[in-house]
Amino acid sequence: MATPTRSLPVRTQRSGAEIPLRKVVAWSSADTVTGRIPLSAERPSTPDPRFDPSAFAGEVVPFRVRAFREGHDLIGVQLRLTAPDGSESLHRLSAHEDGLDTWGVLVTLLAQGTWSFRFEAFADRYATWRHAAELKIPAGVDVALVREIGALLFEDAAAQKDRPAAERRLLTEQAALLRASTTDEAAALAIVHDERVADAFNARPLGELWTLGATHDLLVERERAGVGAWYEFFPRSEGATRRADGTIEPGTFRTAMDRLPGVAAMGFDVLYLPPIHPIGRTHRKGPNNTLNAGPADPGSPWAIGAAEGGHDTVHPELGSLADFRAFLDAAASAGIEIALDLALQASPDHPWVKEHPEWFTTLPDGTIAYAENPPKKYQDIYPLNFDNDPAGIRAEVLRIVRHWIAQGVKIFRVDNPHTKPLQFWEWLIRTVRDEAPDVVFLAEAFTRPTPLRGLAQAGFQQSYTYFTWRNSKAELEEFLDSLAHETDDYLRPNLFVNTPDILTEYLQYGGRAAYRIRATIAATAAPTYGVYAGYELFENVARPGSEENIDNEKYEYKLRDWQQAEADGDSLAPYLALLNRIRREHPALRQLRNLEIQHSDDDAILVYTKHLDGALNESGESDTIIVVVNVDPHSARETTVHLDTAAWGVPAGTPYTVEDLVTGATWTWTDHNYVRLDAFREPAHILHVKGLA
Repeated sequence: MATPTRSLPVRTQRSGAEIPLRKVVAWSSADTVTGRIPLSAERPSTPDPRFDPSAFAGEVVPFRVRAFREGHDLIGVQLRLTAPDGSESLHRLSAHEDGLDTWGVLVTLLAQGTWSFRFEAFADRYATWRHAAELKIPAGVDVALVREIGALLFEDAAAQKDRPAAERRLLTEQAALLRASTTDEAAALAIVHDERVADAFNARPLGELWTLGATHDLLVERERAGVGAWYEFFPRSEGATRRADGTIEPGTFRTAMDRLPGVAAMGFDVLYLPPIHPIGRTHRKGPNNTLNAGPADPGSPWAIGAAEGGHDTVHPELGSLADFRAFLDAAASAGIEIALDLALQASPDHPWVKEHPEWFTTLPDGTIAYAENPPKKYQDIYPLNFDNDPAGIRAEVLRIVRHWIAQGVKIFRVDNPHTKPLQFWEWLIRTVRDEAPDVVFLAEAFTRPTPLRGLAQAGFQQSYTYFTWRNSKAELEEFLDSLAHETDDYLRPNLFVNTPDILTEYLQYGGRAAYRIRATIAATAAPTYGVYAGYELFENVARPGSEENIDNEKYEYKLRDWQQAEADGDSLAPYLALLNRIRREHPALRQLRNLEIQHSDDDAILVYTKHLDGALNESGESDTIIVVVNVDPHSARETTVHLDTAAWGVPAGTPYTVEDLVTGATWTWTDHNYVRLDAFREPAHILHVKGLA
């Protein structure tokens, strides 16, 4: 059975229909690079063609190519897809009205694995004839000749043995009518415009000068590689209690299980844990990154390694390896996957330091270099030197990853991957993918565009982005459009709204409205986003001179009363639960490439839409969402928004009904609409297009 796909309807192609498979023989020339019909700018692609583009199962993928030929004769373009099981399908492309000879088709890829695709262009005899007939017959120019050319064309098509008998009869009859003296101009034009004939030639084109593009691979990974709502918490804080002497009894995997129902109730399906390994004591950091840790201070989980063990060991205070597996099982029962931190660095107490000193950088004074990100210093961490013993480090890291996969972990959040060789990540991810194709790696790569994109090309299924620092309307428009249409063939963003290290000025000074605004954009603009614990409690006080929370949980325990905050109405958790429910119920929000920036007359009102055609959706139902957000958390704004409603099948000026999925209110809208958004009350509309009014 052929692997299922869904393709975008084109001019004469029925919704979701595939072209019957036909082999083609290419026109070729051994002494030129250019084909008879030039093909270029083939997508999906990556900036570096040595790497393959990627998608996730269920993603609607745009296939695009530029194709043209000399003169005025028309061409056709089709896409030949080969699924992981070897089955083939053909899809006709439509010409874009961009003046750039761009052709495209949208196809939903449902099967995980490596697909291949190839564009095929041809001189389209039928389209060329039809275009000429539409112009010449009404003008009375060469009418008899045009009709005879059409009759011959129909007869050639009817002679093809692979056409259905009914189709061959139709074409034979229409050829006779074109020649008949009793067929007047109106009747001849009716044949020219007969959609039955157009469908026949669209499905089985009568082509010449067939030109075949190169064959490309496209990796389709599991849905979680591209869709998910992430939540981060420190298990040592969950269930932690204060002793009579004021010290903290840390939480464990067993006590952290009690927090899982709350995370699930908010609708999160991935729970990310910072490193769960033993923490070193040498140069252990105290509260707020100080250098004077006391005996009761837990230290940073990223200072990995102590006498108890290293990266393959569970911190004894959290429990045993069996306790961790029980935690994984409890999370799975709640519908949550666990993402584990993979931080390739070591505390001075890590077993590696004694067993493999060559894995680190030794300074001229004989000391080992600790980690720095000026002006930040991490005296409790030694970075690895990947060049002294690359084979040894590769073997050890692969062993560690395999160890955690064996426990049931399928998602790794990788700490600072841009500080390790890109070559290493390419090797590791490819090796792991060959053994365990469901494993997902998230790159925590807050770095320059080139290394960030390089990591994505090398195999990282997801990446942190610059989202936290894009806050104005203009910044967000440029940023979101780039994610959806520039890097979408290989980079999947995970729009975390905050992290233990990132508390932007927007959140520090924007009040509660800022938290609501950022969560709304993150949850609706990309199919994957994330929240670090405390966000729902509006924790917005920064350590002076920094962009991170004061009393940072990286260096101490956090005692939070989630239930009391909700009971007091002092929690964003109900709104996060609403956002995640909306995401589950609306498949358009589980796509990345369908985001389209719309327009408003106000420089603080951001507007974008996400549309999913029913032909591309497994349910067969279209879904259209309009998001309107006031990104100024300090004001109420009034403006007019302007929408390209034709993109979802509503002609300009036609009224339609929208429902606000946040408040339940309904309105009648057109392509120009007044909105008022008060940041202190409801800073955003998430509108579902219900249908024509």
